[in-house]
Amino acid sequence: MRRKTIGDQELALLQYIGENEPTSVGEVAARFGEARGLARSTVLTMMERLRNKGYLQREQDEGVYRYCTTAEQQDVVNGAVGSFVEKTLQGSISPFVAWMSEKAEVSDNELAELEALVSKLQSQRRED
Repeated sequence: MRRKTIGDQELALLQYIGENEPTSVGEVAARFGEARGLARSTVLTMMERLRNKGYLQREQDEGVYRYCTTAEQQDVVNGAVGSFVEKTLQGSISPFVAWMSEKAEVSDNELAELEALVSKLQSQRRED
């Protein structure tokens, strides 16, 4: 089953929860929300939306709900990138590649990752 899409703010929240799980609404509001000017009620709403979309689960622990992610962070990021490419770039990665080529700072690790991806794509094409 395909999951519902996720916005930038939700993605940032999901990544925060993934790095700090299990966590409560109060803890997220204090550490994540305050830094972004988000009220506790806004954080709660966002967390519940993510739970309804299937990205978070919660369990009660001593009267407090503790939230955990249900998907691997890479799966979530891959879905967000895929959605961006399909919706914003109309399925073409060329604009993204052009942007990457103009980006002033690409670390050695990022360049190595890109080279490995190109190599993987080339080997897949040979197999087809």
